[in-house]
Amino acid sequence: MIPLDMMNVDTDQIIPKQFLKLIQKSGYGDFLFYDRRFGHDGRPKKDFILNDPKFEKRQILLTRDNFGCGSSREHAVWALFDYGIRVVIASSFADIFYNNCFKRGLLPIYLSQSEIEYIFNLVHTDDVIAEISLDKQTISISGKKMNFNIDPTRKKMLLEGIDEIGFTLSLNDQILDYEKASRVVDYNKYLV
Repeated sequence: MIPLDMMNVDTDQIIPKQFLKLIQKSGYGDFLFYDRRFGHDGRPKKDFILNDPKFEKRQILLTRDNFGCGSSREHAVWALFDYGIRVVIASSFADIFYNNCFKRGLLPIYLSQSEIEYIFNLVHTDDVIAEISLDKQTISISGKKMNFNIDPTRKKMLLEGIDEIGFTLSLNDQILDYEKASRVVDYNKYLV
């Protein structure tokens, strides 16, 4: 885990506005937490967690309340994902950020403040490994198992690697059956 021990991390901290000029959904990872990671001279700041080699290539970000607040920029999720983060654990998320996570395939997990505190205490005292099972909706860490909730549709989409359109297309047979059973009227033939 990457222990980002901060509250109220807004989307401008996650991806500063000057990096929103890219037109694709990739290439943002280098700019993740840019103002916190780098000084005015472009050199990495030694005191920021993502610059510690110990946390390179880790995919779980542990943080605190109100993660992803601020403006509704989907680029924040793109930057996290492009950097390699696949799971963000917090006690609360901004609604739009939370919803944007699923659109990119990033798993946001709500845990209670006491569970977050427990994990931070573990991470600060030892280099622990967490096992997250989306299928079972559990986090196992240092012999303790914690459960998390997730909407069943979003869970299915993440497990199958599909977006909302892919999910809708997976229901094509049921949609066709419904249309046949409903005797859908073609109103176009009545138009003059």
